[in-house]
Amino acid sequence: MELKICHLYPDILNLYGDRGNILCMEKRLRWRGISVTSEGVSIGQPLNVSSYDLFFIGGGQDFEQEVLLEDLKTGKSNEIKAAVDDGKTFLAICGGYQMLGAYYKTWDGHQCDFIGALNLYTVGQKERMIGNYAFTCEELPGINVVGFENHSGKTFLGEGVRPIGRVLSGSGNNGEDGGEGARYRNVFATYSHGCLLPKNPALCDHILTTALAAKYGEAALAPLDDTLERNAHQYMENRLLSKK
Repeated sequence: MELKICHLYPDILNLYGDRGNILCMEKRLRWRGISVTSEGVSIGQPLNVSSYDLFFIGGGQDFEQEVLLEDLKTGKSNEIKAAVDDGKTFLAICGGYQMLGAYYKTWDGHQCDFIGALNLYTVGQKERMIGNYAFTCEELPGINVVGFENHSGKTFLGEGVRPIGRVLSGSGNNGEDGGEGARYRNVFATYSHGCLLPKNPALCDHILTTALAAKYGEAALAPLDDTLERNAHQYMENRLLSKK
């Protein structure tokens, strides 16, 4: 088996060590003897979505997202939408999450129209939602996810899109409805930086299994010794939830 990963805008959307998610996925595949290659696609470079099995989009600030708008209009938006509709697997973090939605409206009323691959939108505010946080994952019963959020945008999900889970500590999508992240087809979108996957190996494997199953029809990953990862995860989960 083999997975080909596309890292979209790696030189621009690269906040808070988000690239570590790529490294984590690569390692956990190779440790199991599964071949993996990763390629970056940035401004001015062609995107052939059929060449890839899994797409990663990291986080960026409002200015960096605006820089990408013209490049997305060259055809990348349509390519990304087609990949989502075709069942390709995506992991999108913070700014990348917002970009998959319909638009981002800043707190002073300026609107950036984005890809529209997911039925959601984001509205900015002056006060940021920042800090370590924890949330459930509906697809992994009994397993919580820990991460780090830092965003001023409030994201609201529309019909057909569901949250990854419910906030246990922190703000999540908007600090109002208790939801965190978005799930649509094989898209996983979240506000969790930090980086997300090394601290949450079960979620990493779930995303990899989703990508492998989409490509090969079925997939099962051999277990790994995740003692260190689980200890790091449990320490942060205990730290966050003991305050509740």
